[in-house]
Amino acid sequence: MLYIETPTLKQISALTQTRSDACVSIYLKTTPLTHDIGRARTNLGNLTRTAIGQLEEAGLPKRRIWLLEEHLGILMEDDDFWEHQASSLAILVTPERIQTFRLANELHDMVEVSDRFHLKPLLRAATFAHVAYVLAVSENDVRLVEMSADMPAREIRVPNMPKDAASAVGKKSINESGSGRRIQGLEGQKVRLGQYIRKIDAALRPILKGTDTPVILASTLPVDALFRSLTALPLLPQTIETSPDQLSPAELAEAARPVLDAQYESQIKEFHDLFDQRRGQNRTTTDVSDAARASTFGGIDTLLVDFDSVTIGTVDDETGAVAFAEQESASSYGIIDEIAGRAMRSGARVMAVRKADIPGDKDLAAILRYSI
Repeated sequence: MLYIETPTLKQISALTQTRSDACVSIYLKTTPLTHDIGRARTNLGNLTRTAIGQLEEAGLPKRRIWLLEEHLGILMEDDDFWEHQASSLAILVTPERIQTFRLANELHDMVEVSDRFHLKPLLRAATFAHVAYVLAVSENDVRLVEMSADMPAREIRVPNMPKDAASAVGKKSINESGSGRRIQGLEGQKVRLGQYIRKIDAALRPILKGTDTPVILASTLPVDALFRSLTALPLLPQTIETSPDQLSPAELAEAARPVLDAQYESQIKEFHDLFDQRRGQNRTTTDVSDAARASTFGGIDTLLVDFDSVTIGTVDDETGAVAFAEQESASSYGIIDEIAGRAMRSGARVMAVRKADIPGDKDLAAILRYSI
């Protein structure tokens, strides 16, 4: 089983505001296979020593370092915690607090030390998740299936989920005639399907509330259209157009992967189309310095950033002026990470993508709210 704790974009935006004399961001490749987790724990020890070395070199008081070491030491020795992992682990720690997120994305081991967290890997996880729910709905059955990149798909038990349409409305069949006056025939069938769908919606809301995990509907077109008209669940626009009754969780997950890929490509294409349109209005930039200034003054509407690139330096809090650094240290941080954080706090849409998806193969591309 994959234990996923993907942060929402709202959570990431809040994390961008954290400031401390020691913010350590650790990203660790893990595995849901408990007997193989020892390597990840060893690697965490190595990354912790790297972080401590940078903090000592920066002159952080020992009592502050000890607090930070204590957080990481307790986590490292928590056997119960390590028994429940996903593909990667994000650890964000200051002397006052430690936070962890278990992620479906496969990330490389890394550690960043600064006065703020390095959050671009988290942003990638939230932008295009490798996990999704498939909601398989028909008159005869309803199932919620969780899928991920590396683990077998599994059905999720949902409290109060109706078994089928007929039992949901207290009938032997939703095709039963009415008592003679209110609902009959196709009209009656549609009314009862609506009652069924509302009960599905009510059962799923506690599970899907506040999540950014995409939900893909698998259903025939008549049920699909009615379902979408009656629910506010966060469904992707494309449906798996089939009767899902005889499909296993693995088969539903396989059918869902092209839907996730199409959603990704659609979002990238929409950005490129708008970027080309705004370019003629001087409302775009791929320059890091220009983007830093624009993000500082709330000028970015939409931003793509390369999730692999790391440009070290600082960005002035007042002017947005960039100062590049030659090497990593506790007094510097990822500039593009900082630009993304400032853009998010001003309400911009921010996505971490592959470099090949960014216009001109740059480290970032921004659509601006005004011309420059």
